[in-house]
Amino acid sequence: MTGGSRKGILRHVEPPDNNEENEVGRTSQENRSFPPVASIPERLPTRAFNVINPSSSSRRVDLDDLFPYIGEYGKYQKLLTWLIVLPACIPCGLQGFNQLFMADDLPHWCRLPQILHQRTNFTLDQLKRLALPQDPKTNGTSQCTIRSLNWTLLVEDGMKDFEEMLDVALDTDDMVSPCLEGWDYDMTQVTSSIVSDFDLVCGKEIYPTIALFLVNVGGLFGVFLFGLLSDIIGRKLAFFACLTFEMIGGVGCVFARDFWVWTFFRVITGVTVPAIYQIPFIICLELVGPSYRAFVTVMTSLFYVAGLMLLPLIAWLERDWRIMSLYTTVPFSLYYIYFWFLPESPRWLLAQKRVKEALKILEALAQVNGKKLPTHLVDRIGFEDRRQGKDSAGSRHTKGILDLFRTPNLRLKTLLLTLCWFANCTVYVGLSYYGPALGDNPYFSFFLGSAIELPGYILCWIVMDRCGRRGPLSFCMIFGGIFASATCLLPEDSTTLLMTFYLISKFGISASYLIIYPFAGELYPTEVRGLGLGFSAYIGGIGICCIPLINYLGRTNLVLPLIVMGAVSVVGGLAGLRLPDTLNAPLPQTVEEGEEFGKKFTWRDCIRCSGPER
Repeated sequence: MTGGSRKGILRHVEPPDNNEENEVGRTSQENRSFPPVASIPERLPTRAFNVINPSSSSRRVDLDDLFPYIGEYGKYQKLLTWLIVLPACIPCGLQGFNQLFMADDLPHWCRLPQILHQRTNFTLDQLKRLALPQDPKTNGTSQCTIRSLNWTLLVEDGMKDFEEMLDVALDTDDMVSPCLEGWDYDMTQVTSSIVSDFDLVCGKEIYPTIALFLVNVGGLFGVFLFGLLSDIIGRKLAFFACLTFEMIGGVGCVFARDFWVWTFFRVITGVTVPAIYQIPFIICLELVGPSYRAFVTVMTSLFYVAGLMLLPLIAWLERDWRIMSLYTTVPFSLYYIYFWFLPESPRWLLAQKRVKEALKILEALAQVNGKKLPTHLVDRIGFEDRRQGKDSAGSRHTKGILDLFRTPNLRLKTLLLTLCWFANCTVYVGLSYYGPALGDNPYFSFFLGSAIELPGYILCWIVMDRCGRRGPLSFCMIFGGIFASATCLLPEDSTTLLMTFYLISKFGISASYLIIYPFAGELYPTEVRGLGLGFSAYIGGIGICCIPLINYLGRTNLVLPLIVMGAVSVVGGLAGLRLPDTLNAPLPQTVEEGEEFGKKFTWRDCIRCSGPER
């Protein structure tokens, strides 16, 4: 599998400005929203596989130059990947989606008068028919009103016959009142839910949706916060700060006795999603050779999905939402053990001018891999790092986000990429949230919706290096969007067919989600790539915040959210067709090159399978 992952990635491209390129690889990962997907591919300089002339001083030496000597993916990187990075991907899915099983929408009704329980031998259904008026919308008993009768007087007058008492009750259907004594809930499927614990019914049904909206806003803020922290205090300390936030939020909500207190702790948890997996992943990405970065990113996607598939199993085995929250939080406190094993990123250390610490980590990496760090290259790195610090004091012009919009072609690509990103994020997360609402079993529906991502990731990993980026991206988004929107044509009782269309749609959007990140990273020029990726990811995060409100429409019309998400996916896919493909293309370094790349694009190029359009 490892060897196969390298075959489609090694291609001849123009050597990048490695200092800027490394910064891009870091920035792009910090701005990702869940789930983990393919990283921004750092272009592979062919010089990385040739012997470097130690006497040459005309070209800067980068860490990528060392990997042929110390090992691109040796024992050190394998231990780091499989024992630290991949397990760290699991809690992201659990924490990001466990709220779906905390807020089970339970059947409920006004609490029935105690005297009816105590002085009659009627069944529960008979008592509900007596005390609750008819609901014309459902043709059943009302969930939010109760008949205003003096039940004590009726019982004490000796009225024991059910039919006689029902006749009296039916004559008073216009005499109703709200549920003044609270509600009773059908607890046959779950032991507890935030809906029953906090009485989120009869006018408060939207409260769980509001909480989910705020959780996603927290995630949008957290990506920025922990991205900034990882730049200031380092990847390692930022990871443990993020882990601590996750522990506080996950455990704190368990002890909440009020909805808004619970929401506060959920938002704290949301701040850590998806940063909790991003930081250790960035460290690993910066410690493996270029030809293995795609392999590492795909593996993180698969482990993320493994966490998603584990969630419904936990929720099915434990129907008490408080205990389930502990099960999806407390076990990850074991990650504090990583403090003694998780290395700091040598790239970050070099950026902080901490050359000795960076070289110490690289020496350990080489030793574990059975290699030796070349002394002449070590000296060159230290010298050039100091020289770069002097040269960058005032000689380099800093690009801003406005540079993405100054010229017409780059502006068009930025807008189209951002629209594509927005559609991708919104529809992926929306479909993930909506899974439990479909089918007869919410646990099995969510499991299937998660499992269908696995073949999507693997398929696009194979296809994108053969057929290009634009074609598979647009096809998967349009294909998935059509099936999501087509649910409006299905009969209302076609549960199995509806679930099938949903899974096909989820397969398509998940597959495209693996492509959007490397595609965007290759289209944005190096000088503004981090800014471009951050801008597109931030707009995509706004879509994620809005999706709970769209899904709330499904309470009255089950397929309406699917129609909306399908339309968004199709629009995003069509927008992607206008983007130039980047397969085998020398990628733009400067803003000027970014403006020229794809400038000669014609509408005929929209149907081309692969290849650069200059």
